[in-house]
Amino acid sequence: MSKGLVIGASIGNCVHVAGAAHFLNLAEDEGYETLYLGPAVSVDIVLENIEEKKPTMVTLGYRLTPENGVTIVRELIQKSSKLTHKPTWIFGGTAPVAEKVRELGFFDVIFDGTDDIDDSITFLRTGQLPDKSRAELFAADLVGRLAQKHPYPLLRHHFGLPSYEQTRKGIAEIAQSRVLDIISLGIDQNTQQYFFKPEDRKPEMDGAGGVPIYDAKGFIKLKEAAQCGNFPLLRCYSGTADVIPLAQVLNETIANAWCAVPLCWYNELDGRGDRPLQESMEEAQELMAFHGKLGIPVELNEPHHWGLRDSHDVVSVAASYISAYNAKKFGVRDYIAQYMFNVPNSMSFSMDLAKVMAQIELTESLADKDFRVYRQTRAGLPFLSGDEAIAKGQLAASTALQMNVRPHIIHVVGYSEALHAATPEVIIESCKIVRGVARSTLSGNAEAMYDPKVIRRWDELLSEANYLLDFIKNEYSGVSNDPIGDAAVISDCIKRGIMDAPHIVKTGQFRGTLQTRVKDGKCLAWDSKTGRAINEKTRLEKLTGKAIRVAL
Repeated sequence: MSKGLVIGASIGNCVHVAGAAHFLNLAEDEGYETLYLGPAVSVDIVLENIEEKKPTMVTLGYRLTPENGVTIVRELIQKSSKLTHKPTWIFGGTAPVAEKVRELGFFDVIFDGTDDIDDSITFLRTGQLPDKSRAELFAADLVGRLAQKHPYPLLRHHFGLPSYEQTRKGIAEIAQSRVLDIISLGIDQNTQQYFFKPEDRKPEMDGAGGVPIYDAKGFIKLKEAAQCGNFPLLRCYSGTADVIPLAQVLNETIANAWCAVPLCWYNELDGRGDRPLQESMEEAQELMAFHGKLGIPVELNEPHHWGLRDSHDVVSVAASYISAYNAKKFGVRDYIAQYMFNVPNSMSFSMDLAKVMAQIELTESLADKDFRVYRQTRAGLPFLSGDEAIAKGQLAASTALQMNVRPHIIHVVGYSEALHAATPEVIIESCKIVRGVARSTLSGNAEAMYDPKVIRRWDELLSEANYLLDFIKNEYSGVSNDPIGDAAVISDCIKRGIMDAPHIVKTGQFRGTLQTRVKDGKCLAWDSKTGRAINEKTRLEKLTGKAIRVAL
């Protein structure tokens, strides 16, 4: 059912048509009928069409000299007073023209070129521009906001400074800028590990890696700071101890937009906690179940942890499936699959894309009506240069690559990350860079995933990752009826090196032997004795010391 008719035109002597035409395209997508009158349309023709066709909205564009634009709009004001039909009047032009036209007080809505696609979409859906700072214009939960902003991806950025007060003020500044949809609170390690044991906090570590928070009121005040601008959602990483109690605090104080938890990390394996590996995995599974019961989305920020530690692409792809499998098994209904591009940072863009496409295919093979999967992409931290001008270019380039997979959420990485934690100014500028790329590639982007080289690598990774997964199922079939969803099995796989990464410190407990190299843009398992890459069958035979005679 049509929402009404939208008429568009460039008026007077203006022949620039892109703005009006683009707005009409968005209106069609939102269920309106549209009529485009063309460039350089006279006021009289506009008014004749309004009187005859009685549109709901009329959008007029002018992008030339402000003074000439004002003259034409004054003519419109004078002659439109005789109309019997009164539509909503919309104007679009350059900032100097819009500024002069705004002073005339005639148009209901004015777009001045600083607006983004989501501003137009919000207006078409609600009749309001988001800069009205009205909370009811912004969905208060992730799934609702995804639907509200579709097809534009939501933007998320990490933020937490060593100073609590600077963090609180920064959140308000970011919210007022309206460029970010989700602020991920970066809490310091003391808060992650000792929130419920303040006596164990290490004073010298306060503010290390994020903002120190000492009690629930600290979270509440940060949430209050975000109640302005576009009312961004807040979320926070899981703790590395007392994970369920902290999850309860986050839900009650900041309405945690989603839970982010690694399956295999934040424990003895990486030193970000002292929990034994299997115990931390079981707690992660409990945390998934806790949020699943509450209907809160969950992200397992797992696959990129392997890539950041230089594991080969096969393990990262298999880890994507293992993550999603566990989330589904333990009751998660809305699953956020994060795909970190550019790790290792020497991978080529084409091979990186092939890896992510394989990750997506395995992850989304689990999707059904009760398990919804949302794609979240990001640039890799090691990818960005310490030269900020270069880093800005890298951020834009990585975003263009990410847009190939049509992300629902883009986790923006501030261009300053190679030098220092992102300030509000850096976050706002980084988000604007990403928004510009997203706007330019949202429709009609060249689809690099159909490059034959990408497809070949994509297929190869699917085959190799499935081989690894089947090996795990077969190897542990006698001790578990569900090896992929069994914390004891996966932790044993890591200890034995079936799932391995070169950066895992090898001890008597962790016995992997994996070596990797980036060659031809791919991160490959490597045999240093022969100087050649090896496939999973060869790697696993060398690791286990037994021949695998039957294809798994």
